[in-house]
Amino acid sequence: MLRDVLGYRAAEVAGILETTETAVNSLLRRARAAFDAGLPVTGRDRAPLPRSKAERDIAGSFVETVENGDIDGLVALLTDDAWLTMPPLPHAYQGRNAIGGFLRGAAARRGAPMRLVPTRANTQPAFGCYLPVPDTGVARALALLVLTLEDDAISAITWFADSSAFPRFGLPRTLPDE
Repeated sequence: MLRDVLGYRAAEVAGILETTETAVNSLLRRARAAFDAGLPVTGRDRAPLPRSKAERDIAGSFVETVENGDIDGLVALLTDDAWLTMPPLPHAYQGRNAIGGFLRGAAARRGAPMRLVPTRANTQPAFGCYLPVPDTGVARALALLVLTLEDDAISAITWFADSSAFPRFGLPRTLPDE
């Protein structure tokens, strides 16, 4: 089972964790039992199913607000206690006011709305962000945004301000500017 999920055998995991294969298998059995027992719904468990209509609706609204430069509309999509983080940078903003303030400042510095191309990261909706380069007819890769959804809202935006991972997500480095 572990090999199917992670690509490792229990013995390999035991070595990584500096424990025994028996302990790894016991941990997996307990985890499976807890999962099967139907633990209480919290956090990501309240996320819409991947690729469901509910997920597509939230993601579609996100794209529309970002591409239209509608910061107020984007902030309205957030939960009250939403987070925006930018790993590996230490920037972290919590709550609609803090996130809105950061996004308004970032939009003013960019001077143009971003374009988004959908992808997925860890089963979550994600987007390659592109910024038009003036007078070139090209939009260049800027960042990868990963959304964490809760019910019908966005509870976290993880903003990876590095485009080096774009090829691993099937995203091009540039787009023709529209």
